[in-house]
Amino acid sequence: MENRPNWNEYFMAMAFLVAERSTCTRRKVGAVLVRDRRILATGYNGPPSGFPHCAVEPQSDPQNIQCIRSQLKIPSGERQELCWGIHAEQNAIIQAALFGVSTENSTLYCTTKPCITCAKILANAGVIKIYTAEKYPDEFSDKLLKKLKIPVIYLPKPKVDWKFNIENEPK
Repeated sequence: MENRPNWNEYFMAMAFLVAERSTCTRRKVGAVLVRDRRILATGYNGPPSGFPHCAVEPQSDPQNIQCIRSQLKIPSGERQELCWGIHAEQNAIIQAALFGVSTENSTLYCTTKPCITCAKILANAGVIKIYTAEKYPDEFSDKLLKKLKIPVIYLPKPKVDWKFNIENEPK
């Protein structure tokens, strides 16, 4: 079983697969909440249910809108309140809550290190460890998680090439 991924590789690859559902034009992020090697919930970044998706050229599809942050040229990690989207970590917590799943003593696998807002939410949701593959420019998140003794462990980005047959997608 040499090609079988270990649990960390498996859940991190799942986070990157979940990120493929993101409609964000700036960054695709996926999150997987796990306890005892079981998936509790997943989430990806995007607008609230029922709200239009952001698009690079929204005029090409009237169902979409333009990304405010791109329009205003706001750098990554700044002015997060100016975004239509909900972060992947927040969506994972929301999904768990919607289905009555406790996140106490859970572990988060997330493609990108959580921002300060998500770090606070994750701490209060009972997340005790975070695995991530990509850095995010937020020193306050680092300070908060360190003070709360929630370890952030960096894993290599999984080498997975997702190929999807969109034409046969169920409606």
